[in-house]
Amino acid sequence: MSDSHDNGHEHVPSRQRRRFPGISSRAYEHPADRSALVALRKLSGFDTVFKALSGLLPERSLRLLFLSDSVRVSDRQFAHLNVMLRDACYILDLEKVPAMYVKQDPAPNAMCIGLDEPIIVVTTGLVELLDEEEMRAVVGHEVGHALSGHAVYRTILLFLTSLAVRVAWIPLGNVAIMAIVTALREWFRKSELSADRAGLLVGQDLQASMRGLMKIAGGNHLHEMNVDAFLEQAEEYEASGDLRDSVLKILNVLPRSHPFTTVRAAELKKWAASREYQRTMDGHYPRRDEDKDTSVRDSFRESASHYATHVRSSKDPLMKLVNDIAGGAGDLGDRMRRGFGGFAGSQPRPPKDGDGPAEGSGGSRGPEGPGSDGSDGDNGSGGPRSPRDGSPRDGA
Repeated sequence: MSDSHDNGHEHVPSRQRRRFPGISSRAYEHPADRSALVALRKLSGFDTVFKALSGLLPERSLRLLFLSDSVRVSDRQFAHLNVMLRDACYILDLEKVPAMYVKQDPAPNAMCIGLDEPIIVVTTGLVELLDEEEMRAVVGHEVGHALSGHAVYRTILLFLTSLAVRVAWIPLGNVAIMAIVTALREWFRKSELSADRAGLLVGQDLQASMRGLMKIAGGNHLHEMNVDAFLEQAEEYEASGDLRDSVLKILNVLPRSHPFTTVRAAELKKWAASREYQRTMDGHYPRRDEDKDTSVRDSFRESASHYATHVRSSKDPLMKLVNDIAGGAGDLGDRMRRGFGGFAGSQPRPPKDGDGPAEGSGGSRGPEGPGSDGSDGDNGSGGPRSPRDGSPRDGA
């Protein structure tokens, strides 16, 4: 897109930040998010169907609600947000600037809705919480949603959630739909990681992005918080606990539309240190006019590779167990009992008189066997582990 006045960017101020002409959303999308979107874009008539569907859903009602009961951002209202919005669209080369509204709500939040003409909504709580550079990353986050077409997920979720309520009386009908909803929520969470990356491409200030996420988690007490300590929480969250905690983590995240804030911060920092980000900043990125030639198979292969790498490198107890199973680790029953903290009664039964193994026989191990002292019993008995790559752990 050129800098001509016809494109609506005549009021964008001069800037030092890099611009990405013709950038495809594939440049910043998380692999799982990207594979889903590539597949959806390949479906013939998909856009037509869901644009029509969106008109039947609460999305249309929300659009009217924001128009009637919120403040529309312009050069006369919330002018500083209007400049940020135009700036973000200029950097990511989004030709049509979405409408943006500020809604009175003390909870800090932002969202992008709409398929054909997306709109962005930010709450007063978010506007009052963040400084200019932190807010710039959030606006870039929402523009990234618009460029990727992530409202598709939201539209399908709204439809299926509504349908699940209507078919709840049908045996197993609700179960089948909720299984799809669960998968869509996983995609949606990955789309938030993608949008965080878009926010970094717009703001081009990693520390501002980190501060914004930290404030969303802990409020406007920046002098009481520390980015490094905040990121350490993400590491502790991933690595701590046993298999019971791993299951609880899954149950906690399933109903959420966004990943946990510390996880988002850690994922964004990891991407900022990647070669992919550096190549994008150097001007080497996928172009929008190449989207039609993208292979669905290659996208899914990349997504599968990402998840496999995550399992290999994860410190989570459940992921380590999965990795050990895939790598052929032995003594898995004993490892699972220890992982659940003795849930299944890991203490050996004291032998009664005369029922111990005969001297010199190959009976079961006594208390001196591996793992009985609380160690993991891996040294020399667990089989070879798969290599780990050692990499650290992608609306508002």
